[in-house]
Amino acid sequence: MRITRSAILIAALLTSACGYHLRGAYDLPAGMKAVFLQGGSSALREQLNNALKSSSGRLVDSPEKAEVVLRIMGDTIERRALSLSERGRSNEIELAGHLEYEMLDSKGAVLVTNEPIDFRREYFNDQQDVIAKDNEETVIRTEMYQQVVRTIINRGRAALQGKAK
Repeated sequence: MRITRSAILIAALLTSACGYHLRGAYDLPAGMKAVFLQGGSSALREQLNNALKSSSGRLVDSPEKAEVVLRIMGDTIERRALSLSERGRSNEIELAGHLEYEMLDSKGAVLVTNEPIDFRREYFNDQQDVIAKDNEETVIRTEMYQQVVRTIINRGRAALQGKAK
């Protein structure tokens, strides 16, 4: 019993010493721990909230409480067929998204001005397994918004570091 506890303790120490981080965790700069999100879809809000929580940050409910205000001017995802089967049903689907945002600091100074992000993914649409493909599209949309959040956080980090210099 004592050996098992010691082994677990050693494994935990080695894991923490090697720089291991939870997937999705970001190294948020000091000025980006409290974020107010103005606009955007519920999917974007959910992914930003998850990313901030896993990185010791949080979404706040008013701009007065925020270190950073993220304004979303446009947030759309369009779905279109890339190819059709002989029966006229879509074989391949493309999800194409466009988001525009700007980032302000707590004093209202612009950190990132009207920045566009375009993102897209394609997937095969198997007509024999329609329910699974609907679930796959949901997963793909989630992954797309995770990518968008990662891009926003990285650009915000760069802007805050540039401002500090």
